[in-house]
Amino acid sequence: MTAVFQQTLGQFPMISTLINRLIFASRPMNSQDWLVVGVTLLVYGAIALPLGFNSRFLQVSRGFRNLKELFQGLVVAFFTPALIEELIFRVLLLPHPTERVSTIIWCLWAALSLFLFIIYHPINALTFHRQGNPTFMTPIFLILTGFLGLGCTVAYKLTGCLWVPVIIHWAVVVIWQYWLGGKEILYGNN
Repeated sequence: MTAVFQQTLGQFPMISTLINRLIFASRPMNSQDWLVVGVTLLVYGAIALPLGFNSRFLQVSRGFRNLKELFQGLVVAFFTPALIEELIFRVLLLPHPTERVSTIIWCLWAALSLFLFIIYHPINALTFHRQGNPTFMTPIFLILTGFLGLGCTVAYKLTGCLWVPVIIHWAVVVIWQYWLGGKEILYGNN
């Protein structure tokens, strides 16, 4: 299948590269991938929870009224922000492990991807997701976002699987929104 894309899109190498990255990254997860998800979430939690609680950005809460609301939130968070942002900032921007680029080149792309991921959030709060303003502008949010992006980047480098950073990102967003005060910060007590 990759050969078909290369022949068809050979005169458009960037498009061919992006499609190949998407194809290679879309493979099913294996047990090693799940291990990377678990370890990444544990490391992220060990960093984010003390920072978040000490800054009072995180507060234990129950941010849903009923299970239907929770289920809808779980589904929405999977697609946006998790799937869409990970497709853009990890899969499309970062060379897939099968591309065999040098470590220096990969790290430069990773740094660019992480920078764009962090600054995307304040821009998003000023444009499409206005509920994120002013939360997405605060230093603690941006620090936690940076650590999340770094964790997702490393996890993607280790696995080459789209679903790994998607699940990590999704879990962090869901836990923040529904159990650590995120919904109250973004939407008030409505």
